[in-house]
Amino acid sequence: MPDPNTVVMENVRIIFRNFQGKEGQYNKLGDRNFGVILPEDVAQKMLEDGWNVKYLKPREEEEEETETPWLPVAVAFDKGKPPKVMLVTDRGRTALDETNVEMLDWADITNVDLIVRPFSWEVNGNTGVKAYLSSMYVTIEEDPLDKKYADMDAQ
Repeated sequence: MPDPNTVVMENVRIIFRNFQGKEGQYNKLGDRNFGVILPEDVAQKMLEDGWNVKYLKPREEEEEETETPWLPVAVAFDKGKPPKVMLVTDRGRTALDETNVEMLDWADITNVDLIVRPFSWEVNGNTGVKAYLSSMYVTIEEDPLDKKYADMDAQ
């Protein structure tokens, strides 16, 4: 039976991909993560429940443009149960782990379905809910050469 606290999201757009865990301005070395764009109603409900929903500023200075809600999601293979990450192609699906999940940083993604689980935290009187990846299926666009040589064994 699925955990009632998890959130299933289908056909979502992901942003700020860092499956490699590369160090950057907003990231410690080894922290794998990405963001999920949220519909406004989902974002509002998650905010009410304490999730760490953030907002992207509009790119252009137009009055009707609104900020876009998104959810930071941690990808932790070293804490508790590792996430199930599946790469979906025309040939089927392939499980990815911490040794090869970074390929998603550069993949041409056509669809993402995922499940996040909450982790409630409290630090110095502040509380919140951090999203951790539980399961994700990522469909990618393969180039013509990938398709042509798909049946050959890699050396």
